[in-house]
Amino acid sequence: MTRFANTTHGYGIVAMALHWAMAGLLAGLVVLGLYMAQLPDVGFDKTKIRLVLLHKELGVLALGLAALRLAWRIGNRLPRLVAGLPEWQQVAARFVHLCLYALMFAQPITGWVMSSAAAIPVSFFGLFYLPDLVRYDEYLFRFLLELHRWLGYALALLVGVHVGAALEHHFLLRDETLRKMLPASVRAEGVRSRGRGRIPPLPSAPSR
Repeated sequence: MTRFANTTHGYGIVAMALHWAMAGLLAGLVVLGLYMAQLPDVGFDKTKIRLVLLHKELGVLALGLAALRLAWRIGNRLPRLVAGLPEWQQVAARFVHLCLYALMFAQPITGWVMSSAAAIPVSFFGLFYLPDLVRYDEYLFRFLLELHRWLGYALALLVGVHVGAALEHHFLLRDETLRKMLPASVRAEGVRSRGRGRIPPLPSAPSR
């Protein structure tokens, strides 16, 4: 049974839910952002306007989830890294995680300030509007638009590194790194599968 909070052996159900929700949301935002960038910016294209508004609303949701996830991480222990992991990999893993957290905040915040600089209000699915953080400024808007784009590329790159490392640990190194972020039943099945895959030792020959 998966615990509510984290343990030294794995993440709890809250951390798992926040992790996979953020993963799906960030993937959707990156794909949506890349798609919007390819659309022609001519006149008032209704499709692009709707996608931009949706992108902003999902960005607000991502900012809220990132804040909730960071608060939960600070208030809970982190599972131990797998035994035998080289020190440079431990440092790299922590560095990538810190960079991912920084970008999870930097991306929506730059988008929010960018919208404020363009005098375009940001709505959260029609429930409320975010306050403007800066006054109308065309130069600042253009600068933040470019910054937002490059931060998106950096986020996509780091997510790729994160996913690649998790898959390497799961399929090549066959350790518990990825399974720590999976329900207990899946982790237990993984342990049983590894046990079934082992060849039992041959019986020793009887002594004469």
